[in-house]
Amino acid sequence: MRYLMSIMSSPESEAADYEVGPEVYEAMAAYNEEMVKAGVLLTGEGLAPTAQGAEIVFRDGEVTVTDGPFTEAKEFIAGYWVIQVSSHEEAVEWAKRCPHPPAGDDTEMKLQLRRIGELEDMEQMPEDLKERERELRGQGY
Repeated sequence: MRYLMSIMSSPESEAADYEVGPEVYEAMAAYNEEMVKAGVLLTGEGLAPTAQGAEIVFRDGEVTVTDGPFTEAKEFIAGYWVIQVSSHEEAVEWAKRCPHPPAGDDTEMKLQLRRIGELEDMEQMPEDLKERERELRGQGY
């Protein structure tokens, strides 16, 4: 089973003017190393601020592009990991081990954990399209 583990952010936290200390980077590096050693980490990245992004909306045959920052969003993804584990419970255990603010620090940090749908989960998808998708994935997609 593959899971997407996303660190969530908000417009307020993204706009906050605070320094992230080296100990935060060290804790994240140690966490990533632990997942690599356990063989569960497939990929992971931090994302640039939403000011460097765009939102693309498709509605009624039209396409609207709005440049960031995404100040109207309640929250958005600030970074992510893709992990491969044997169960939902194992994914939750890895998520709980993510470095987070210590007791006494009222900063909220939120992770979202979602299982990645596999081709086998897509019962309505025709078998020939599943095969085309497998071939694309075999080419590095």
